[in-house]
Amino acid sequence: MDFRIELIPLAVTDVERAKDFYGTTLGWSVDHDQVVTPELRFVQVTPPGSACSICFGVGLDMMPTGSSQFIQVVVDDADAALADLRERGVECEGVEDLAWGRFVYFADPDGNRWALQQIVRPAA
Repeated sequence: MDFRIELIPLAVTDVERAKDFYGTTLGWSVDHDQVVTPELRFVQVTPPGSACSICFGVGLDMMPTGSSQFIQVVVDDADAALADLRERGVECEGVEDLAWGRFVYFADPDGNRWALQQIVRPAA
């Protein structure tokens, strides 16, 4: 049996700001933006190349108010990821080199944190 992670919820305080950050600033695909009622809105966004999406909105009750996520994703090139984020105006530190990978970190406007990891294979 396969278990595929397909959706990770994020808590956000301003849905339009979050949608703009992920969709416009980061350039991720906004797959859904459905307003069912004034009390229920669902937004789903997917990073390029990912089989897993994130969601946020109003009335979803998936995350406690004020909570935040830490999500780690794999990229082919940490330096290229850092350059892309900086070109898009996203605040981030330089690449952190560790024995188990090269990392770039950033956060969305609500404090949800992201780690972009370039996997490093030890020399044989």
